[in-house]
Amino acid sequence: MSRISLFFLVSIALAQTAPVRLVSGDTTITLNPGSNAPRLSLLAARDTLPWDNRLSELLIDHAQISGSPKSLTWQFQPAATIVTRTFVRFVYESSNPRLRLSWEWRVRAAPGPIEHSIRIQNLSATELWLPLQDSLRFDFHITPGQTLMQFWVEKGASSPSEEGTHVVEFKDGGKWIGTSSTYAHPPKGAPREIIPYLLVQRADPEPSGWYTGIEFSGRTRIALRRQAESLSGEAGLNPNPGPYLTRLRAGDTFETPTIFLGAFNGSPDDAGNILRRWIRAALNNPLTLDNPHYPLLVSNSWGSGMAIDDQQARHMIQDASALGLEMFHLDAGWFRAIGDWTSNPEKFPNGVASVATYAHRMGLRFGLWTDWTQAGISTQPGALNVYDPKTRDWLTTDPPAAWKPEEFKGVTIDIGSPPARAWAAAKVATLVRNLHIDMLEHDGYLVAQGCDRPSHPHAPLDPAQVKRYKDEGFLWVESSNSTDVSDHATRAYDEIQSKLRRQFPGLLFEICNDGGRMVDFGSAAHGDYFSITDAYDPLSNRRAFFDASYVLPPAMLETYVQKWPTLRIENFRYMLRSGMMGWFTLMLDSNTWTPEQHAVARAEFDLYKRRLRPLIRQANLYHVSDRPSEAHWDGIEYFDPATGHGVLFAFHGTAVDETTHRFPVRGLQQHGTYRVTFQDHTSEDYAASGEQILHSGVVVTSSVPNSSELVFITEL
Repeated sequence: MSRISLFFLVSIALAQTAPVRLVSGDTTITLNPGSNAPRLSLLAARDTLPWDNRLSELLIDHAQISGSPKSLTWQFQPAATIVTRTFVRFVYESSNPRLRLSWEWRVRAAPGPIEHSIRIQNLSATELWLPLQDSLRFDFHITPGQTLMQFWVEKGASSPSEEGTHVVEFKDGGKWIGTSSTYAHPPKGAPREIIPYLLVQRADPEPSGWYTGIEFSGRTRIALRRQAESLSGEAGLNPNPGPYLTRLRAGDTFETPTIFLGAFNGSPDDAGNILRRWIRAALNNPLTLDNPHYPLLVSNSWGSGMAIDDQQARHMIQDASALGLEMFHLDAGWFRAIGDWTSNPEKFPNGVASVATYAHRMGLRFGLWTDWTQAGISTQPGALNVYDPKTRDWLTTDPPAAWKPEEFKGVTIDIGSPPARAWAAAKVATLVRNLHIDMLEHDGYLVAQGCDRPSHPHAPLDPAQVKRYKDEGFLWVESSNSTDVSDHATRAYDEIQSKLRRQFPGLLFEICNDGGRMVDFGSAAHGDYFSITDAYDPLSNRRAFFDASYVLPPAMLETYVQKWPTLRIENFRYMLRSGMMGWFTLMLDSNTWTPEQHAVARAEFDLYKRRLRPLIRQANLYHVSDRPSEAHWDGIEYFDPATGHGVLFAFHGTAVDETTHRFPVRGLQQHGTYRVTFQDHTSEDYAASGEQILHSGVVVTSSVPNSSELVFITEL
């Protein structure tokens, strides 16, 4: 018998008789194969009390065939089970109808969380319909009266809310649901959408806990409940509006959204530093991370709105090159009409490709805005016209009579429909190739939220539940099938993005999606950076960054710096630095700046490249203040223990009586010695031990409202 065969026989025997453990650098899980359903039994971080899960996985108990429910009985299949050091698959089958369910856990990178997904394959010769299968269900045993803290963050869509980051005690009787989608337009008074992530922390005896997140951009939810000794919940697709159904043709496979589950010691920042490293290792594009210029400094044309033309674009490119910026991003306004993604000959008589060539000649990359699933009313050849019979079948809903699109919003095509997906994939590839694009931005509502077309692969809608919405000319429909519509469209979107990566290695992707509405872990796997808010002022930028940086790599977090009152040069630096903690995009024509502002901007951009960008790429990040407010001080600290370098971004609000602030500092070694230097010379530089700095913090002084300081900390 070969060694490989013996290994698998031993693995199968273990799976039949004993729990299975998977271990990453900081998370351990124990898995049990039950005869009818598996169970995640234990979750633990190093040297902490484990979380004991009492609930076996709740597998779907029926399917629909020809409109009638058919009960399912699942049986464990030990011969099909796979157990390795980094992967576990427990397999269950139902005999009538014949289905195979694979319950999988995977260690992708260490340290970091462990991934989980469920796949259901239709082995019968009959089409059937499945109800909702959650990605994860849990019921952890807890001690009554124990203090538990719950942590989550909102998306910065449109504009960050007044709260954004939520840290609350989760008490007995508590119930919470957080939802996410590709749209993020909650009704007035309803909870805002979350980045699909939840953290639960024991407050005693030592802070520790667990977290979970969903690697999917469609309609998802995470639920949490506490009752006596039980802390229970679910994560996965959003069941509402429902009832949920999805089609499974003979031979096809349905897969739940992948989730990750991790354990940690310490604070949400400690969990975040583990998770951000894991995202870089497991989800981000390696080619992007290998580029030492990532994240980039960008000049974006949207400061001029739709009025941008060839002449202004070239002037902006010239000044961007002189300032040391690295990419020119041509935003909306370059095309003939919505759905007609061709250069506007009146604005760009030589075509957009000539602008890209000019940017390349000036040493800049070239990025382009698109909204490639939006259809309009252009009758030009190749345009997506809502009244064309072919296009009309792709639409999510019919427009009303005499409908007209907005400047850059139309009616979405459902790329979950194979012909629409094929058209979109070919169209964006042609744009990238013909217009010499180095970065492709998508905006608008790219992924369908709902659809009323019965011919598409998704479930049909319920006519009794249909709701129709209009947003400045943009139309969408919502019904019982919306989650299934979103699921199909999101997977098609992921497929298109992945195919583009293969076709054009090194191509960058910006995920704007109407400004911060698609900030999630699925996007982290299919894009290179996000717009995290559609507000452009310094306070909104710092709030959105404060929130999203708890769970996502800061190099991915783009904020837009636009025109803002800068009566003093300190205000000008404050404006720039409020957008320089992650990916920096300047959304104005820098030709309007004064000579002094040009000189300061050049120095700031040079500093970003030399000292800030290496920290943004790989350092630990700490939230060393309260969430930014208009009046008071706020700050973010980076520190990289591998290099001994760090920086404190310190911002002074409008309060004239708060001229100094003491910031706590984290990440230093107590026995090390560090040099503390103030970039703007607001205080004297000094050297101190790590123990002294950790104990006393760093004091920053400024008497100028809306000013900033960069404090560099370097190990000697």
